[in-house]
Amino acid sequence: MDPAIAEKYDALKANLAQYASAIVAFSGGIDSSLVAYVAGETLGERATAVTSASASLKRADLELAQKLADAWGIQHKVIVTDELSKPEYRANPTNRCFHCKTSLYTYLDELARTEHIEVVLNGTNLDDLGDHRPGLIAADNFEVRSPLVESGFHKADIRALAHELGLENADKPQAACLSSRFPYGTHITLELLAQVEAAEEVLADLGFSQCRVRHHGDVARLEVPADMLHDAVEHGAELQARIKATGYHFVTLDLAGFRSGSLNATLNADEVQVVKLHTP
Repeated sequence: MDPAIAEKYDALKANLAQYASAIVAFSGGIDSSLVAYVAGETLGERATAVTSASASLKRADLELAQKLADAWGIQHKVIVTDELSKPEYRANPTNRCFHCKTSLYTYLDELARTEHIEVVLNGTNLDDLGDHRPGLIAADNFEVRSPLVESGFHKADIRALAHELGLENADKPQAACLSSRFPYGTHITLELLAQVEAAEEVLADLGFSQCRVRHHGDVARLEVPADMLHDAVEHGAELQARIKATGYHFVTLDLAGFRSGSLNATLNADEVQVVKLHTP
């Protein structure tokens, strides 16, 4: 193992070992996966991974989270949080993630208190801190700890260590919640979330693992990696037919390619919520 990665691995294990017990907010993405895996290594039965199976999580990611937790032998609970029952979430304001994470951490905080678990952990890493992340404000409100931040992990470090540990999702593409596919102010419903998920399944079926379907009313704007734009054009007729079958009238290809959080480009400077977490 690369010495720098080994040093961070040791730091992460030491960070987690300080707790008598822990809940890990576990989405099946590689960031929370690394925390869950190492928490299982370090704390054993005193670690519990918890996944929210709300409609904004892809069913494929829910199935992956269940499969991974089972393979690792870590305790795993699947819950359903109530963010879609909140008008302030459904309205999709610029701080939508705050309301989503507040629902999640309210549940996890109550679970921790009920089961006498010391701490709630998330998979936030150093690369998350410079973007529009209102969900981190909710984490701070509930005193959720971010061991990857505290142990000095960037995204590249996470993937490198995940490879060394043999985690099967080490190369899993970024997978933000489905609600991130809607421009701010577009109301979110169960039906629209299902429509976007079905449209992205079409792209996945055709080999576009890193992709987004951005929802603009009757228009599906497809984001695929820039080096796969030609492939998308070649499959244009099939993409158009199958994505229209999910309920869209028009299908467009974004020539700028895939960009994580591309809808944040519409935000004014005073709407961006960047959180600076303190590291030891």
